[in-house]
Amino acid sequence: MQTLTAYIEGIGLSGPGLNGWPGSLAIFTGQQPYQFSPTLLPPPLSLPAAERRRSSSIVKLTLATGLEAVAAAGLDVSQLPMVFSASSSDGYNCHEICQMLASDDRQISPTRFHNSVHNAAAGYWGIATGAMAASSVLCAFDASFGAGLLETLAQVVADNKACLLLACDTPYPEPMHSIRPLPDAFGVAMVLAPRQSDRSLAKVSVSLGDAAAEQLDDSALEALRKAIPAARSLPLLRLVAKRETAHVVLDYLDTARLSVDISPC
Repeated sequence: MQTLTAYIEGIGLSGPGLNGWPGSLAIFTGQQPYQFSPTLLPPPLSLPAAERRRSSSIVKLTLATGLEAVAAAGLDVSQLPMVFSASSSDGYNCHEICQMLASDDRQISPTRFHNSVHNAAAGYWGIATGAMAASSVLCAFDASFGAGLLETLAQVVADNKACLLLACDTPYPEPMHSIRPLPDAFGVAMVLAPRQSDRSLAKVSVSLGDAAAEQLDDSALEALRKAIPAARSLPLLRLVAKRETAHVVLDYLDTARLSVDISPC
């Protein structure tokens, strides 16, 4: 595989104890200890009232992180192509549908049904932002962040224009939580561009490798990284926050990892 290179123009972040990119910088740079606390999901005010009432956790997560990243990049959100990647999409909605199908009354509500598809969050993104650019929707189980990052970089390099990555995960209720124990919602968004600008945070170059993935020296952050697929992004985010020139290996597939070179802008 060739090396794919782009510039990070903006980041959005929401997860347990991580409330936005600016609010998380002190944690990533070691100025403040990380403490687990429930993920805060703001109401999706950019949606019309009817869609706002129907929106699920993953829709709220997508909009919160995506709009933060695009605002930081200073780009027109309606013109920005996006890649949405999630390991399982809307866990609560999946639980409710399974519960209904296991009952005597198998009448699934239309709202539950249209929220059940994997590209529902991408659809709500289009409604909220008016975006008419192409969207790609991926699922690769625990490798979903890596798959999304590679797809976004490939689009940036091939099309020579900026693209938005949205990697999000939300937990399942019981009994599925026991089988797939995601502790909370986690989402990260990155605007990647082909050229450096005055807003660029870092330059990243990514290729495939087989070295072991980076483990974080903060035990609480490392537990979060291992527990939620979208949180596989944490070693990369920490290096961007610390403005270090470094090499890092990110989890991807069992037989391949992502070899990342990063330098601050």
